[in-house]
Amino acid sequence: MTIDPPTNDLMDRRTALLGLGGLAGAGTLLAGGSASASVLSQPSLGFDRATGEYALPELPYAYDALEPHLDAQTMEIHHARHHAGYVRGLNRAVRALRDIREGRGEIGLVKHWSREVSFHGSGHVNHTLFWFGMKPESDGGGGFPSGRLAEQIDRDFGSFAQFAAHFKAASAAVEGSGWGWLVWDPIGRSLLVIQGEKQQDMMMTGVVPLLGVDVWEHAYYLRYQNRRAEYIDAFMRVIDWPEIGRRFQAATA
Repeated sequence: MTIDPPTNDLMDRRTALLGLGGLAGAGTLLAGGSASASVLSQPSLGFDRATGEYALPELPYAYDALEPHLDAQTMEIHHARHHAGYVRGLNRAVRALRDIREGRGEIGLVKHWSREVSFHGSGHVNHTLFWFGMKPESDGGGGFPSGRLAEQIDRDFGSFAQFAAHFKAASAAVEGSGWGWLVWDPIGRSLLVIQGEKQQDMMMTGVVPLLGVDVWEHAYYLRYQNRRAEYIDAFMRVIDWPEIGRRFQAATA
């Protein structure tokens, strides 16, 4: 799926996300103005305006398409169960907060349900970025970035090899469950590699996530067991660098 240009529907989508309280992934991703708002589209996030609820987006490839690097069974469980669970949790939390606002819920539970929005909503957005940031190696996945993104990587990390070593080391060293991220810092006008814990913790406010690798055990354990670094090496073989480049262009426009 390609990145959609900003539309009225997309801006409605942006408003809806920010109204949820600024999800760690989505809030920073969409808070940078109309340019960065085009990084994620309403269709790719599976938001149904008729029902006002989120839906699990379909993958742009088959579950076995990323073999041998990411196995089909893990992909199916990860998408159809784990990601689907975050979507259900997000919808449940949004409904609960709406009920509280309209006098049908307990006001003392605002803190609980707000945290549920942050966790499940960030899980939904993070996974969407993850799925749509990959493609089969046979279709051009892996390799190297090009154009402005490649130039920025060379400027900020010294070389692609130095970036890759930094990204893989940071991702492998995440404590517990979480993510490794390549992000754009619009204040420093530079790329950064950061760690994220759970779905939303440790995300630097204001940055735009470009590339994320899920290092929760459910993302790799069936094939790689506890060999997280080996899984991250495999992930590098299926990155859709043209897509990451489009996200970078949108974030820096």
